[in-house]
Amino acid sequence: MERNHWHDYPVAAMRREARFGDRLVRTFAARPPSVHAMLEAAVAAHGARDALVFEGARWSYRALDAEAGRVAAGLAARGVRQGDRVVLYLSNCPEFLFALYALQRLGAIAVPVSVREQRPGLEYIVNQCGARLIVHDQALAERVPAAGACPSVVGRVAVGDAGDFALLRSHGSIDAAAAVAEEDTALILYTSGTTGRPKGAMLTHFNITHSVMHFEACMRLTPADRSVLVVPASHVTGVLAIIATMLRVAGAVVMMREFKAADFLAAAARERITHAIMVPAMYNLMLLQPDFAAHDLSAWRVGGYGGAPMPVATIDALAARLPNLILTNAYGATETTSPVTIMPQGDTRDHADSIGAVVPCGEVLVVDDNGVEVPRGETGELWIGGPMIVKGYWDNPEATAREFTAGYWHSGDLGSIDADGYVRIFDRKKDMLNRGGYKIYSVEVENALMGYPGVVEAAVIGRPCPVLGERVHAVVHAPGRPVDAQALRAFCAERLADYKVPETVAFSATPLPRNANGKLMKRLLRDGLPAAS
Repeated sequence: MERNHWHDYPVAAMRREARFGDRLVRTFAARPPSVHAMLEAAVAAHGARDALVFEGARWSYRALDAEAGRVAAGLAARGVRQGDRVVLYLSNCPEFLFALYALQRLGAIAVPVSVREQRPGLEYIVNQCGARLIVHDQALAERVPAAGACPSVVGRVAVGDAGDFALLRSHGSIDAAAAVAEEDTALILYTSGTTGRPKGAMLTHFNITHSVMHFEACMRLTPADRSVLVVPASHVTGVLAIIATMLRVAGAVVMMREFKAADFLAAAARERITHAIMVPAMYNLMLLQPDFAAHDLSAWRVGGYGGAPMPVATIDALAARLPNLILTNAYGATETTSPVTIMPQGDTRDHADSIGAVVPCGEVLVVDDNGVEVPRGETGELWIGGPMIVKGYWDNPEATAREFTAGYWHSGDLGSIDADGYVRIFDRKKDMLNRGGYKIYSVEVENALMGYPGVVEAAVIGRPCPVLGERVHAVVHAPGRPVDAQALRAFCAERLADYKVPETVAFSATPLPRNANGKLMKRLLRDGLPAAS
């Protein structure tokens, strides 16, 4: 029988419920009914505690609630009503939270968009969701579409020294929240669109409350926790795994504009952070800082990571330098409202090749190309179900029908589940290489490359070959020290089958290209790559 990884964790009582029409999902029986209800609960129980810290300024939960009320009144004065979509084209700043919670109070739908998105992409998103208002950084005003390009938009609000966001606070306050149903959409987050147009995933209050309760239970979070936000607030990790999760437990969000290793270490020590979720490259850059040992990080308890494997060398280095830190791998996506799997605390080192165990209310099936479940230990595509799976894509029934089956989302990830319930991901279906009939999972090779000293990022792609079909090509970013290609290949040869070892290696002086949601864009690495002879 599969091990129950969460039996001794503070997991709430569960039951089955019919949801979203044809779905039957496992749920937490006692849960908050909405995002705004979580804010009300935090204010009632912990109103004086830090809710947000940003560049020396602090807002308690009571102060954050007051800001949300004033901004809600200002948005209502600008014509925003329940169900309206409002685009938040904002970098990490306090106004992101003020606007986010104001929209939840109005029963409106927040549409966070990455500030890396350019004007054409932003224009598409605004029109696709029929946004009524755009709240944007003043510095990004030139990227905001012209009035005639987006007929649904009735106004724009700029945040910054020369912006008019402050005027929203001049209309009094709205204290009573609009009545919303659990299955109403709270957020629309657009998928990365690595191919084709991005799709707007509809995150409901029901999705969000279950996801934050998964983080709360599996990471054992309490009001004493203080999480540093260095990933974009507009990404599902930022807005859900950190902002909404800290709201659920009434913890503090220590917000930074961007990740810089030196600034992160200083803030983490100064604010006594206990929790963070970052990508492995950020941990590696942090360890490369010459004054790492000078910072008191003893309060840091949970180090979440995802998006790429954590090299065992990094796990060991962090264990040596930060013995109180529990590294916790997690896997999720926009369509899953973040967490699908979370590594049980203390298991990371022994299961470094795993993304953890399925969250308490979640379900993961491993299926073949015909949609038939395969035996334990065998590889197939991960189909993911549970209360955190979004109800579909905004105004896109074709994509919804194509990518969901009976409430299970087709992840596109190839993986397996072992007899003990640990989940592994080997590759994206489209990223698997075929070298002369040998199938190669790029993530396995990338994991080996990332174990080499100095390598911060690595990507493996297929180089066209007229004889073998594809040869293994690696692109590496190693800013800390010079890396020799021959030595790197020899390092991989000690750890991988010979046909998996990169035959060619390219070094990038800059970080590897990523899209607006932070996903690696291998297509750009493939473009222009000459065929192997």
